[in-house]
Amino acid sequence: METVDLLIVGGGINGAGLARDAAGRGLKVLLCEKDDLASHTSSWSTKLIHGGLRYLEHREFRLVRESLLEREVLLNAAPQMVKPLRFVLPHHKGLRPAWLLRFGLFLYDHIGGRRVLPATETVNLQTGPLGAPLADVFTQGFEYTDCQVDDSRLVVLNAMDAVQRGAEVRTRTMFESAERAGDHWIATYKDASGNAHKVQAKAIINAAGPWVTDVLGAVSGAEARKKLRLVKGSHILTKRLYDHDRAYIFQNADGRIIFAIPYVNDTTLIGTTDESFEGDPASAAISDDEIDYLCASISEYLKQPVTRDQIVSTFSGVRPLYDELGKQDASAVTRDYAFDIDHDEGRAPLLSVYGGKLTTYRKLAEHALAELKPFFPDMAEGWTRDAALPGAPDGGYQAWTRWVPELEKRYGFIPKPVLERMLRAHGVNLDAALAHAPSEQDLGRHFGHGLYEVEVAYMINNEFARSAADILNRRTKLDDVMSPDEKAQVAQFVEMSLRDHPQAA
Repeated sequence: METVDLLIVGGGINGAGLARDAAGRGLKVLLCEKDDLASHTSSWSTKLIHGGLRYLEHREFRLVRESLLEREVLLNAAPQMVKPLRFVLPHHKGLRPAWLLRFGLFLYDHIGGRRVLPATETVNLQTGPLGAPLADVFTQGFEYTDCQVDDSRLVVLNAMDAVQRGAEVRTRTMFESAERAGDHWIATYKDASGNAHKVQAKAIINAAGPWVTDVLGAVSGAEARKKLRLVKGSHILTKRLYDHDRAYIFQNADGRIIFAIPYVNDTTLIGTTDESFEGDPASAAISDDEIDYLCASISEYLKQPVTRDQIVSTFSGVRPLYDELGKQDASAVTRDYAFDIDHDEGRAPLLSVYGGKLTTYRKLAEHALAELKPFFPDMAEGWTRDAALPGAPDGGYQAWTRWVPELEKRYGFIPKPVLERMLRAHGVNLDAALAHAPSEQDLGRHFGHGLYEVEVAYMINNEFARSAADILNRRTKLDDVMSPDEKAQVAQFVEMSLRDHPQAA
């Protein structure tokens, strides 16, 4: 029987971040994910690393401060992927007064130890490109900075780093059950072929996101002692709505906010909604009411309304929020996280993770492992704050700006938009991802839209990709632009690669 220190259930951002941190502290870690990494909540976000400006109104100052501090930590940890993004907040005279917005942004600039990112500025929306898409009634606004990220690739990078530090990461692996045997657990899981395996673990972390209570139900003697609230958030992608590179944050009369963000494949990402959800989180889909809400909300601010025929695609995800207060308004439920630790003296611990947000995953991992420290007295201290993720150069954000011209020159034969995507995905590991190809001909088969054989092979061998969907949806975001025939070719290549090289990571 396999023996590990820590069994982690769930391959979203929290599970991957926990595996990385724990492996780096010297623990023997096994992570099980029933689908692909980031298959669900962690690839359905608004793709932001941010403090959460609207959380200030809910007086969640600790969460905002922690998030703002993490913003620059992650900017240095993965500068190829975490990109500073300026947000324009138009002043709506019928909603919050301008002085209140400016005060909130003053706090936002100063409570999070901002060092690299630029401060808030007041902007005139009557002239220049920032006001051009907006209705004429919006004459003044504010511009501040947060960061944009490829959420699912951030999960992949954490999993890659975990493996490099000794963890085992197994996708398509379903956690089945666990029972205590004194000071350890005996857990059962099934691999992709349906074969059952047992593993002995000193501790289990339940990081299954929306399925956290399902996992608890499969653990002998365990029960959910905290309240989980499932909240659906939906987004629409439209054809690009404006020409500049800023994002917008729009206030709504219902107290919520809507983002309009420049996104991949010449689109604009608009979201999000907040609706209570019941049922299987994997089946979440946008409703007609949500589409109408998003179109109406953003159209209130624009000269040209957003209509259904502009929508390129949609996505919906279920957020597993910690709802201690049982709030009726889904948008008011905290995005903070909480732990439920099930243990008795001398018995193996089970730690379940409730809530959390993409931005704070690293701190969540630190706090969770601090809770488990009494069970692992020899575990090393936290180390991730100043550690780079795979693809990041030594020196963080400033160093990355110096690397880019060198890589652009080396791979100048690749069309610029394609190379930009590859640089965001792989950073300084681009040489490995492209097998040091000296010319376009050496990249192998071109599947379309800048996806080449060598990169697909790299994702299979190093990034846990096991299907065309893994590659097109979660590692390249090319699914919306690929034709059915192109997708079929990618699927065929992946199938052949796995058949010929079943030992791929």
